[in-house]
Parts: sequence; C-alpha cells; structure tokens
Amino acid sequence: MPLKAIIFDFDGVIAESVDIKTSAFAYLFRNYPDDIIKKIVKFHLDNGGISRFEKFKIIYRNFLKKNLSKEEEERLGKEFGEYCYKEVLICPYVKGAKEFLENNYRRYMLFIVSGTPHEEMNKIVDVRQLRKYFKEVRGTPEDKGKLSKMILKTYHLKPADVVFIGDAPTDYWGAKEVGIPFIARIAPGKYNPFNSDAFNISYTIPDLSSLEAILKSMT
Repeated sequence: MPLKAIIFDFDGVIAESVDIKTSAFAYLFRNYPDDIIKKIVKFHLDNGGISRFEKFKIIYRNFLKKNLSKEEEERLGKEFGEYCYKEVLICPYVKGAKEFLENNYRRYMLFIVSGTPHEEMNKIVDVRQLRKYFKEVRGTPEDKGKLSKMILKTYHLKPADVVFIGDAPTDYWGAKEVGIPFIARIAPGKYNPFNSDAFNISYTIPDLSSLEAILKSMT
C-alpha cells in the first residue's frame, strides 16, 4: 500500500536538540550529588519523548524521594523552558532533515508528534519557518500513542498508510500502540536507548539523508 503520511518526533529526528534537553536536566538538578544527576540524565535519555512535567514527577518520586509541589513543578518547567528554548531555535538540523522536508512535503502528509509542550513546539516550528511542511504539529500533555490515533482519525488514515520516525522508546511504543510501522533514528556515537531485547526494530537510520531509500524499501 502506498505511503500517505509520516509522523516525526522533533528532538533528535528533525533537530539535533537532544543534548540541549539532556544538559537542561543536569542543570536543573545541579545541586544534587553526581550519582543522582547521572541517574536523572540516564532516565531522561531512556525516556525521551515523555513530557518534562511527567519526568519531574518521576524524578522526585524515584530519585530524590521527595514530594513535588505544584509551585516547584511550575518553577522547574519555567526554568527548563528558558534554558532550552533559545538553543532549540538555533541548533542544527539532523543531516538530511531539511532537504527531506522540502523534497517531500507535497508527496506525503507530514506531522510532528513531540514530547515538548504543544504551544512551545508550535512556536519553535513557526520561528524556524517549518510550518509549510506540516499538516499538524502536536505536543504534550497527550502521549504519543493518543496523538497518533488523533492524526489517523482526523485525516482518515490507516496504520499501514503511515510511518513514525523517532529516536526514543516513547516514539516506538506510541507507534506500536497504534500499529504504525516504526523507523528508529540512532545517531552514531550517541546513547542508544533501543539497545534492549524489549524492542523489535526492523528499520534504523543514522540521520535523515537515508530516509528516502528506507521508505522505498518498505513499500
């Protein structure tokens, strides 16, 4: 069946922004011991795509053994957003990403499904002048499975009409929940969150310069 649509994660798939978010988590918890910071960073890397607010709750519960007040959650979210926003606006694209978008946005319906808050993600897309490429840009608080289902329903798509391209387990599980084929972007020399028997991934790419060839091999 011909491919009709592609769902992209943003951080680490379209923009090389994963390291910015990783640094932000280390910065937010900089006053804690190094072993705690390392656990927090690994948790973040293993769970890319989960809302930062959900991560704050888990970090406080599992690593800091503290209650997270609403005021503290809001402070962390504000500080995280301020730390990352300007850097995400200017960080480089993943190799081949901009070229793929330009060459294919008339061929496929393109979407972004991100763990970044919805309004912030849409603002980033506008400032980076990417709006013309995408039918819709969606972010948290909804999870990636729910967002993907909403796209299929809204645009009358079947799971076989779509592929999901992500770099995190939440992308994989979101695609799997809906039955959408998944392509993993695994950056050379970077942490690989899919290095586990829990994942059954048939297609991987080092960047988006090889995406067109992978899509042709899938159809």
